[in-house]
Amino acid sequence: MQILLAIGIVTLAYILGSIPFGLLIVKLKTGKDIRNVESGRTGGTNAMRAAGFWAGLMTAILDVLKGTVAVWIAQAVFPQNQWLHVLAPLAAILGHNYSIFLVERDDSGRITRLRGGAGGAPSVGGALGLWPISILIIVPLGALVFFTFGFASLTTMSVALFAIIIFAVRGQWIYMWYGVVAELLLVWALRPNIKKLFSGKERVVGISLHGWLRAKKEKETADEALNKME
Repeated sequence: MQILLAIGIVTLAYILGSIPFGLLIVKLKTGKDIRNVESGRTGGTNAMRAAGFWAGLMTAILDVLKGTVAVWIAQAVFPQNQWLHVLAPLAAILGHNYSIFLVERDDSGRITRLRGGAGGAPSVGGALGLWPISILIIVPLGALVFFTFGFASLTTMSVALFAIIIFAVRGQWIYMWYGVVAELLLVWALRPNIKKLFSGKERVVGISLHGWLRAKKEKETADEALNKME
């Protein structure tokens, strides 16, 4: 009975993670299908591109809560089972990245893929559920990465890395494995972005230090070229 209940909690966490809040919010606000915008992902970054800042922020908050609520449910039912506390938010991340509600099929009706996000927000949410104060560390550090380097994908991958470090420093080794597996899930979801990072083709946010320096360099190059023409 205990095993069945644990399986049920993990399944519920996956279903909770599968709720495509980004798709719903963007659809309600603009009528667009977020899957047809930029990266096609349903997370907060793409929701912001599709429908503006507030849509992106609301999506991010709700996606964070996926991981947090998954932990809370596991803790409420099995207070002493730390492994289940870890498995629940990981299931929520899987649901977010591969949503059962966003199934794509080919012409024969066969399932070809499950759409979703990259998993950054629910990863933060899982860490929040495991240790609430972690959000006061992960979010500022994530913002530092974002506004320094200007890559949303790099920021997403960094949040689980910060979780690994936090739980390792605290000596919470089971929770540290949450960060390790979450990082692997994020890296796997962001494979196309990683290729772009290495090739120098990844989108850089203009409000970041990197974006500002790049824009400045491009302007200087353009001015030099114009001076030579004159």
